Amino acid sequence: MASTPTAPPAGREDRPMRLMIVLGSGGHTKEMIRLVDLLGDQYSYAYIHCADDALSLLKIKNAGPVFSVIRPRMKVMSWPVIVARTLVAGLQSFRALVCFRPRAIISTGPGVAVPACILAKVLGIRVIYIETGSRVFALSSSGRILYRFADLFFVQWPELLAQHPRARYEGRLF
Repeated sequence: MASTPTAPPAGREDRPMRLMIVLGSGGHTKEMIRLVDLLGDQYSYAYIHCADDALSLLKIKNAGPVFSVIRPRMKVMSWPVIVARTLVAGLQSFRALVCFRPRAIISTGPGVAVPACILAKVLGIRVIYIETGSRVFALSSSGRILYRFADLFFVQWPELLAQHPRARYEGRLF
């Protein structure tokens, strides 16, 4: 008896998997652009970026919708302001997640990733976190928070595995 292949769920036949990429600025953006280059064009991408970072937008090579989000935290800011800005960033990220409906959200950890990834988890979207390569011996603030929420948590240095047993080391983006 010949087997027939199982049909994919309705509406998902020929569409590539949707991935939401969280850009930060500087090295975070460089790492994410490198990852998108490695993943190739077999996926459909959308991007969340900080509204005050126009340079990151110039680095995008694989086109996709771009959603601007307020930066939750600056270097010198009071806690009430940080909380208020994080809530606004969360609302903006929620809108991006509902509009694009990704299967997974991927980030290397700028502050803007924290509300986006937590909301993604609440919405049932897989969270893939890659600790930025600049963290060799301790997780970043974003990494410490998202270690609890991420479905997959990667580190770019094996030195971090001893303190974080759920983390995986698969090499570096650079």
